[in-house]
This record gives sequence, structure tokens and C-alpha cells, in this order.
Amino acid sequence: MRKIVIVILLVLTTKGYSQFAKSMFSKDPIINLENWQKQRLYFGYYLGFNSFDFKIDYKNPVQEDIEVKKTTGFNVGVVADLRLQEYINLRFEPGLYYTKRDLNYPDFTLQKDYLREVNSTYIHFPLLLKFSSLRTGNIRPYLLGGMSTTLNLSSNSKSTDDNFEGKFRVKKWTAAYELGFGIDFFTEYFIFSPSIRGMFGITDELIRDKPINGPSPWTDNIDSMKSRAILINFTFH
Repeated sequence: MRKIVIVILLVLTTKGYSQFAKSMFSKDPIINLENWQKQRLYFGYYLGFNSFDFKIDYKNPVQEDIEVKKTTGFNVGVVADLRLQEYINLRFEPGLYYTKRDLNYPDFTLQKDYLREVNSTYIHFPLLLKFSSLRTGNIRPYLLGGMSTTLNLSSNSKSTDDNFEGKFRVKKWTAAYELGFGIDFFTEYFIFSPSIRGMFGITDELIRDKPINGPSPWTDNIDSMKSRAILINFTFH
């Protein structure tokens, strides 16, 4: 019975993929959702992944940079798309982004000193322009670009402790610009739109340690620390 079920699933999966490929890539595809993007306003949602990093600039040259260890986080959010003209749309994509970065300071030997874990839960507010190409069958590539602002719910910005007590602090609000590209695939019932883009912070988000504790080996030599990230989203309209 298990083998029969597996065979049936394989047949259904293969048939579904065959229909999808025929719809997308055949010479004379059936045009799906032909008038969908002629709507003035439409909505969707997205799921995805992220990889956040820090770009660190120093006041004085250092022999060894602070090491930033990245992990893969996840994104979830909604999309509001306003049609400005045939090839240009204004998109608002608020979402929840979770990520984690570890900072390793090279001048320490004890883990309690050299390791700082930066867990971030972001509420992300990007406002983007979408520049679409001419639709070919059921495929339409596009470019994205715009600005975003982010609220970090895990910033520790109000903490009275700093790195001398093992607490790494960043600012609650930051700003960035974003650039990327994607492809709209028009299926029979919805639009599937994978995209990838880079996010580049433009504001310094580090909160320096309190001077009452003396010079800080964690923050004093940092001129600026800005987030940057690769964002991969799978959007459904």
C-alpha cells in the first residue's frame, strides 16, 4: 500500500509540474490572469529567508577586524501593490524579520568578553518601486528599488547595562536602501513571485558604552556599524 501511495504522489507531482512547465515555457502558452495586473490596487503575502551582516568602520586601523558570524533567518509579511502605470508599481511590504549575528572580538580570550550575540526581531517597512518588463507569456521579470525603515524589537536600547555587563546595545530605529530583482510567474489561480534583493543600511545603529566605566574595548574604536542583508522572498498574489 505504501508503494502504491508513493507512486500515485509521484504521478500527481510530475503531472502538476508538467502542466506548470507547459503553462510557463511552451511556445503558445495559455495566458493566465491576463487582466490581473491591470487592477489599480492588489494585495498578497510573502515568506522568505534572510542573511544579515554588519558593515563596521573603525576610527583607527586595527590588526584584526571584529568577526561577524551570520545565520539564516526568516521573513513573513504582506504586500500592497499600487499600479502607477503599465510598467511601474509602488509596493509597500511590511513584515516581521528574525535574524541572529554573533560578534567575535579578537582582543579577548574569555568567551564572556569576546562573544556578543545580537538577536534581532525586526518590523520592516520597505517602500519600493517595481519596474516590470514586457510580459512574455506567463512570465514577467522586474527590478525593485527603494527605501526602508526598521524597528528593532530586540535592540536593548533602553537597557542601563552595557558591554561591561555583557549587554550589547543597538538603536531601535534604522534606515536603509534596497535593490533587487524578481520574476512574476502567472499561474492559473495566482501569481507566484520569487525575488532577491540587497538591503544596505545608511544609519549607524551602534549605541556606545557608557564613559563612566572607562574606555570601552567593544565600542570606542567603532566609527559606524550598519546592517546589510540579503533578502529572499516568495510572494503570492
